[in-house]
Amino acid sequence: MMKDEKDIKIEVKVDEKEATGVFTNFSNISHSPEEFIFDFIFVHPAPPPGFGKLMSRIIVTPSHAKRLLLALTENLRDFEERFGEIDIHAQVEGGGNIQ
Repeated sequence: MMKDEKDIKIEVKVDEKEATGVFTNFSNISHSPEEFIFDFIFVHPAPPPGFGKLMSRIIVTPSHAKRLLLALTENLRDFEERFGEIDIHAQVEGGGNIQ
């Protein structure tokens, strides 16, 4: 949040299904002049090759996408300061590449 913005308290209710989250290992981002579309996909590592399922699609405005980028950048920086650099070329268990 910007320093000059007022703090707004928002109560968020979360159903159990959403609280458990969804695992994905691949993502795709597309955009138009009006929105950014974030697709989160699970690609199964076993045959048939390339089998995937769209797990979640999030559509946001360009300004919200930029705020998300800034928040993610800040969180990644904080994470790496605490736990060390994230190796994006590391192999996951079972031999599959992280997407």
